[in-house]
Amino acid sequence: MSGTHDAAPTKGGTPAEGGAPLRIVLADDERMVRTALRAILGAEPDLEVVGEAATGAEAVPMIRELRPDVVLMDVRMPEIDGIRATEQVLAGMAEPPRILVVTTFENDAYVYDALRAGAHGFLLKRAGVEDLIQAVRMVARSDSLLFPAAVRELAARYAGARAARESARALRARLSDREADVLRLITKGLTNAEIADRLAVGPATVKTHVAGVLAKLGVRDRTQAVIAAYESGFVRPG
Repeated sequence: MSGTHDAAPTKGGTPAEGGAPLRIVLADDERMVRTALRAILGAEPDLEVVGEAATGAEAVPMIRELRPDVVLMDVRMPEIDGIRATEQVLAGMAEPPRILVVTTFENDAYVYDALRAGAHGFLLKRAGVEDLIQAVRMVARSDSLLFPAAVRELAARYAGARAARESARALRARLSDREADVLRLITKGLTNAEIADRLAVGPATVKTHVAGVLAKLGVRDRTQAVIAAYESGFVRPG
């Protein structure tokens, strides 16, 4: 039901493996979509839907109260759309949840703007059950880029139309040589383990470099780093 929620709030973030289920809030103006998502996700022992909202205006205070681990956010909703709701959630919480934008069209400027606003990934409404479940788990882990080919395609299509936050030269000057290498591999969608193999270093070293890239670029996660790389021209389409 719209605007309903249950369960006591807990500290945001991803639960340890084998610990409490991932807590999820659904924000979508279509009741049938929310019902289907709740049924699918609620059937998994490691996932728990703790709230539903039919508008962005309902979703924002609910998310702040419940502090879920993951939010499935419809990009187009009445009152406040998913882009603005994402901005408000990220701006208003010290430890915000991972936000997964749910959309009908993957090559949509709205989706790119939602990612640019801070969403951690996106999911098509026509996705299969296993893809949905995997996407929620993957976006919670945050050690890899969700649907990297699709994110690259969005960046290639829309980055040039957005004002670059900084030039390629300025972005590159912020990074060490190894951090620049890591950023290029992040844009290809490689996980930390895959980057470690490619660079012949340990996973802990890669984790340190990834953290350094995010900090120096002033972004929250890998998706934001990819967008910054494309918008600056540090990475070019093709």
